[in-house]
Amino acid sequence: MEREEKVLRRKRRRLRVRKKVFGTPDRPRLCVYKSLKHIYAQIVIDPPLGPCKVLTGASTLSPEIRNEVKRLKGKIEKAKLVGRLIAEKALKLGIKKVVFDRAGYKYHGRVKALAEGAREKGLEF
Repeated sequence: MEREEKVLRRKRRRLRVRKKVFGTPDRPRLCVYKSLKHIYAQIVIDPPLGPCKVLTGASTLSPEIRNEVKRLKGKIEKAKLVGRLIAEKALKLGIKKVVFDRAGYKYHGRVKALAEGAREKGLEF
């Protein structure tokens, strides 16, 4: 019963966040998903009509950082590394400003570390 309530609370938070946060071509959305083992980040444009368009993505499974992830201990350090990678990819595409979509997750721990890693590399929220 407790797990169902937790999932429901996150869904409500996610909907509340998504009402206000949407990606435009000049300021795309940086969305985060985390599983128990991994963390994923994507940069997305939400057109007015139709499906969203994914510009780039990064995760702890990305080939560019897979070896570094293996030697790091702790999920927070891994999330920070993913944040740095997504920022590098965004800057290569000419994206400097994004809106941060935390997808209903509370802004602490791995989500916060990913955001800080992206900010370190020059991405602006």
